[in-house]
Order: sequence, then C-alpha cells, then structure tokens
Amino acid sequence: MKAAVYARYGAPDVLEIKDVEKPVPGDNEVLIRIHATTVCTADWRMRRADPFLVRFMIGLWRPKKIHILGMEFAGIVESVGNAVTRFDVGDEVFGGTGFKFGAHAEYTCLPEHADLAIKPLNMTLNEAAAVLFGGVSALYFLKKANIQAGQKILIYGASGSVGIFAVQLAKHFGAYVTAVCSTANLDLVKSLGADNVVDYTREDFARAGRIYDIVFDTVGKSGFSRSLNALKRGGFYVRVGGSGRVLSILGGMVRGKWVSITGAAKVVSGVARGTPGDQSLLKELIEAGKLRTVIDRCYLLDEIAEAHRYAEAGHKKGHVVILLEQGR
Repeated sequence: MKAAVYARYGAPDVLEIKDVEKPVPGDNEVLIRIHATTVCTADWRMRRADPFLVRFMIGLWRPKKIHILGMEFAGIVESVGNAVTRFDVGDEVFGGTGFKFGAHAEYTCLPEHADLAIKPLNMTLNEAAAVLFGGVSALYFLKKANIQAGQKILIYGASGSVGIFAVQLAKHFGAYVTAVCSTANLDLVKSLGADNVVDYTREDFARAGRIYDIVFDTVGKSGFSRSLNALKRGGFYVRVGGSGRVLSILGGMVRGKWVSITGAAKVVSGVARGTPGDQSLLKELIEAGKLRTVIDRCYLLDEIAEAHRYAEAGHKKGHVVILLEQGR
C-alpha cells in the first residue's frame, strides 16, 4: 500500500510517498481502506519534532517508533478478524488512531473497540474524516473547564480545527460564546453559532472591558497576561497549542501553577484524552444537525508535503483533508 513516510525530522519535504506493507487484521481487529484523512497540528509538530521533547518519545536523532503520521480518518471496512462483532465488511466508518498515528496511508488496522464508529448518516466520508481530533480536543478541554449553561466563554482561534468545534460545543452546553478570529473568518464563525465575534486584527479582546468565566485559547496565541485580564478571578484559562520551545513550555507550566495556587485562575493545558462516550456524543450532535465540521482545502496523498506546509502556516479555516480516494 502507499503511505506518506518520514525517516527524519524537518520541513514538509521530508515526507515521501512509499510502498509499505499492508496491515493484516488480528482476531479482534478491523482493516479499513482509508478514503480521507487530515493534517492536524499534532502531525506537523511530530514531523518537526516540535517541541523538542518529542524526540525523547519517538527517537532522539530520527523518528524510530512512528514513520507514518495521521491521527483521524474515514473509510470503508475491508475485512474483519474472526472475533469482531461490531463491524461488517463494507461499513463506512470514521475514527482516530490517537498517538499511534498511521492514517496517512491507504489502509489502517485498529481493534474493534478503538475510536471507531459508523460514520454519521448526514456526512460524507470527507467530512467525517475531519471530526475526531478537533471534536474530542474541544470536548475534553470544555469538560476540564467545567463549562456550565449561562457562562461566558471567550474562544481564541475560533476558526481552527479545535476552535470550530469549541464554538459549537460551548453553545450546545448553553454558554454565551465570544469568538476571536481574523477578518476573513468572521462570517464563518458567526455561522457556527457564536454570539459575539472579535476581529483580533482590529480589536484587543483584553482591553474591551468584558470579563469571562472561561478563556479558551485553542492556538496558544492569546497571551497569558492578556487572557487573565479578561478572566474573572478563579475562572478557567484553557491553553492549547502554542510555542514548542522547551523554555516556553516550562515557563507556561510554572506560571500556570502559580496563578492556580494564588487563586487568580485555574489553568488547564496538556494533551486531550478522550473518553469512550465522546465519539458517540459527537456523532449524535452531528446527526441532530447541531455540529458540523469545516473543510478548508483538500489535497491528494501525493501532495501531502504541500498540505503540511499550508496547515503549518497557521491560517487554515477548519481542516486540511487528504484524499486517498475520489468521491463519496
């Protein structure tokens, strides 16, 4: 099978399309022919070894444990193991590989009880491929911030892959949403249900005098001090993304711990960890017409270096999708 492989860290051009061995499902596994996948933040950060700590997890000088990136996908079940009961050959499914990656390939093999489900009825496979990473991340951090109906939340980076789901899920939970994005994305964010939008190129949210129960920075660019200025005392400051520099990470951790100790704010950061019911909830909301994804650009697998380059630039609207099959 064809896959996008990287054997060293670096720029998008380190990605090469190669023929690799097609996986064979075990007794409890499902083999999926991937129709579409995405390039998310975790993909290009792993490719760049950004933050540097990535090297201690998968290889100091070059990637040893992971050579095929891609965390989410949609496709068709091609074969199942003898003990599989949840899926049948021909099922259209969507799911995620987590930090095992491997979805930038024509096939992937997963245990039947992994993050895998029949795709939403009202989504194409292209759309379903762009759900799990952003949806689960937004859901995880909103839950960590103990979001409640009637609260006021500011979502910075509202047009990105996590931001678009954060806006819609916050509305689902009954919050009043102020979304921060660029001029070009104001209409998009409004269409997602935001109650108020702030164009960061024209207005500094921290100087507007509005105070929020939660400030959710989905891209790590809101600024620590500026965010605390707009946050009520004891409110939640959610920090996702940001610089991969070690000193910046350690500095953020120390500062977050300090403001939490003093009671100025409760700082939430780290890596999203989904729960077994998250995918079911996302699917339910999608089929109810309360949640949708946004696809900015589509690329073929052969164009994956360019897709990484575009995603890494930080100006995408929603998701960058990689197509392995046409149609559907």
